[in-house]
Parts: sequence; C-alpha cells; structure tokens
Amino acid sequence: MVSRADRGPLADWFWTIDRFFLAAFIMLMGIGFMLSFAASPAVAQRIGLSDFHFVERHAVFLIPSLAIMIGLSFLTPRQVRRTAIVLLALSLAAMVLALFFGVEVKGARRWIGVGALSIQPSEFMKPAFVVVCAWLFSEHARQPEIPGNLFAIILFGIVAALLVAQPDLGQTILTSIVWGGMFFMAGMPWLWIVLLGGVGVGGLLAAYYMLPHVTARFDKFLTGEGDRFQVETAHEAIVRGNWFGQGPGEGIVKRILPDSHTDFVFSVAAEEFGIIFCMALVAIFAFIVLRGLKHAFNERNDFNRFAVAGLVLQIGIQSMINIGVNLELMPAKGMTLPLISYGGSSMIAICVTAGFILALTRHRPERRAQERSLFRVASGVPAE
Repeated sequence: MVSRADRGPLADWFWTIDRFFLAAFIMLMGIGFMLSFAASPAVAQRIGLSDFHFVERHAVFLIPSLAIMIGLSFLTPRQVRRTAIVLLALSLAAMVLALFFGVEVKGARRWIGVGALSIQPSEFMKPAFVVVCAWLFSEHARQPEIPGNLFAIILFGIVAALLVAQPDLGQTILTSIVWGGMFFMAGMPWLWIVLLGGVGVGGLLAAYYMLPHVTARFDKFLTGEGDRFQVETAHEAIVRGNWFGQGPGEGIVKRILPDSHTDFVFSVAAEEFGIIFCMALVAIFAFIVLRGLKHAFNERNDFNRFAVAGLVLQIGIQSMINIGVNLELMPAKGMTLPLISYGGSSMIAICVTAGFILALTRHRPERRAQERSLFRVASGVPAE
C-alpha cells in the first residue's frame, strides 16, 4: 500500500488520480477484451486465419495501450499541452502523407502502412486537436487581444479539409460537434453559432450530393431499400439476444456479420449477453461523460475545463454514433466503439484520450489553492 507520507511520483499519482475515471477506463478495456473472444473468431474463420487471431492481436495492443494511458496520466497540464502540440503536428503530417502514399481501402486513403501494421493518423489527431483547441480558446479567454479563437477556426478548417479529402465524413462530423461544443463553452457569439451551423448544414448537403457513398448510405437509411445486410443482421442479433442474451459463445447471427469484431461488436454483445448488459455498457460511457462534465464545471482553469469537456464529449459522441448505427438509428458509418472494438490505432488513440483526461482531472491542492487566491485578488476579495 502506498503511504500518504510518501512524496514520490508514484505516491503523488496514486493519491491524486481520479480512481473512478481510472476504474471506468480499465473496465471498458476488460469488457472489450472479453467481447473479442465472442466477436472475432467467426470473422477470422471467414478470411482463413486462426480462430483467435484477432483476440491475440487485441491482447497485443491492449498492453501498450494501458501503459500509454497510465504514462500520460502522470503529466502536468502544461506537459499535456506540449505533448498534444507535438502529436497534432505529427498526425497532420501523417494525414497528408496518407492522401498520397497511404493504403487505399474501399476508396478511402486513411491508413499508412508501417511494416505489418496499418496506422490511422486521424485517430491520433482527435485527442491532440481537442487539447490544442482548448489551449487556443483558453488563451483568448485569458487575453482577448490574442486571436486564439481565430487560430482555432483555422486549425479546424485544416483538420476538416484533410478528413473530407480522405474521405471520412463520420470523423468530420464527430470532430465538428466536439469542436463546436468547446467553442460554445468558450463563449461563442450567437452570430458565430448561426454562421457555423449554416456551414455545417451546407457541408452535409454538399457531401450528400457530391459523394456517392454518402448518398447511398443516407438513401438506404431513409428508404430502407438497397443492400442493408450488415445493419439488418446487426438488428437481428440484438433482437435475438433479448434481455439476458443467448449466453457466452452461443451467438449464431454474429457468424454472418462481416464487421462483428469492429463496428458491430455492440450487436454481438447484445446477442450473447443481452440488452441489460448493453444498458450497463452504455451507463459506463454515460458515467465518463457526466463525470468529465462535472469536473469541467468545477474547474477554474479555462484550459483544463475546455480540454476535459472536449475529450469526454469525443468519447461520448463516438460511442453514440457507433451504438446508433447498431440500433439502426443512424446511417451506417464505420466508427469503432471506444476501448471495446478491435483496432490497434483506435485503441491506442482512445487510451491517449483517457490518459489526457486522467492527467487533467488529478486533484492538485496546491494549484487549486493558488487559483482561488488569484480569483480573490481579481475579484477584490481580501485574502484569508
């Protein structure tokens, strides 16, 4: 047991970390590993691999992901900001390279091949983008003469352009919603809300009319016609699971579900473990979002507030999109369920997000005391 009298880095981390956040993230990682046994063997068999090929790879990615999450949680807010700036620069450069030299899959260039691995730079861009924008918004709030909001808008335009060029409409929408939520928290004027809302609607209409795959997905969702095998199969798996599921390993529909280990792992969970289990899974994501927003509400430091809110919104909205597609509430979109779905880039990137959240929500009494003192001075309240 770590003593409170110990003043080493490990003891300081142990007594200041948000254990509820840490437990929630580790719980999701454990559930994801468990579901990989249920969801991935059928996929591996169909493509001629050993039954536990994806399970083994999931375990391989799980270890460094956990190490990255814990390692990043030791950082101070300043170190988080610096790490995010470096990560964003590298990610944007890699996204540009992917457009010209990346691996093309289903008409999209989102991956860069590194040996036997395929890395998706946009996954690592997301948490770094949130933190850097939080810093820009906070700098503008602290010193209005600094054009932080303008730089954040320019940065968002660059990121959105690269995502659309891949093309990846789902990530573009996710990034736009999170960025818009942070901008709103930063005091976005109503004129900007109307203008950016109009740009967003215009962008969706342009994507619908100019990108054939987007048109096809929206038409299938709205009319119920065309090739809907995957979403209908996912729906059948959920219905078959009922309240308590068919039992571990007893799923049948999952065997014909093409992306059961990635985009549709939620449906596999419903078939084998039931709707109640899925409700508990949703509750964990809701807990992360609500606890993060609570931290943000109580935080006096603008950078910490914007960053924590943006990071938990990113996790929450991504999980909503994935689950919404599984439940046929949204058009089909290839987006993973955070820390649950198989995928090395996604898992490591979400653990980067989790590490940033843990670092920014650590309880630092000396920093908070200093902030309260500064707040009193700014408000003209006598010091205690």
